[in-house]
Amino acid sequence: MSDGRLSINQETIKQWSLPELAEGCAKAGIDKVGLWRAPVQSYGIERTARLLADSGLSVTSLCRGGFFTALDPAERARALDDNRAALDEAAALSTDTLVLVSGGLPEGSKDLHGARERIADALAELAPYAAERGVRLAIEPLHPMFASDRCVVSTLSQALDIAERFPADQVGVVVDTYHIWWDDQAPAQIARAGAGGRIHSFQLADWITPLPAGVLLGRGQLGDGAVDFRSFRSLVEATGFDGPIEVEIFNEALWARDGAEVLAEVAARYAEHAC
Repeated sequence: MSDGRLSINQETIKQWSLPELAEGCAKAGIDKVGLWRAPVQSYGIERTARLLADSGLSVTSLCRGGFFTALDPAERARALDDNRAALDEAAALSTDTLVLVSGGLPEGSKDLHGARERIADALAELAPYAAERGVRLAIEPLHPMFASDRCVVSTLSQALDIAERFPADQVGVVVDTYHIWWDDQAPAQIARAGAGGRIHSFQLADWITPLPAGVLLGRGQLGDGAVDFRSFRSLVEATGFDGPIEVEIFNEALWARDGAEVLAEVAARYAEHAC
């Protein structure tokens, strides 16, 4: 039985178009979705907003902004412009959360500290712009295997060290089980994030091995791997968090299946393992 908090991230059922996603979720009694910018841009921002409103769906997050770590000034300026556009898109979709994948090491660099400081510098420019649009910036720590190419922020502690330089209603963090399940400091850092009002998104995916080639598409269906979802949910809710719980899975085997079947399975696994 659903608890009414389940949100389906668009990438979990990537084989569906936006109209199929809206129709499928409505039929399944799910009223929340997380969206990604590329398919939304392809369909049209305003058109997407109308479709979801007509379907009774709210948008729990938009992914992604970020990639702030470039050394080249022109590349940095382009990234800031793109993030301003992402914030405008989030506001148009009536979501209050833009998820940030902060960026990896620039080519030839080994300076993790410098890269993290450039993330903070970018947020200093973007946070007021976000606040004007009623959108929060949510730093997502990614598993350390992505530190070189995607995200030099690998732990909730590192994410909070950056986020806490800004007001909590402007910059917070994503608690994503796939990325932090391994970290023995995660419980304390979830408590820290919650105490500061900085849990802006809570996402679920399982960790399964062996990882596929390329690793990016290695997220597992709930219950197929190593993550204790009830434990993480208890930790997050102990802070007072009562927001949506978003299932975000990148998995080619799921994408090859019938979308309605995948949606039904996700809802069933969520009820079984996360409620």
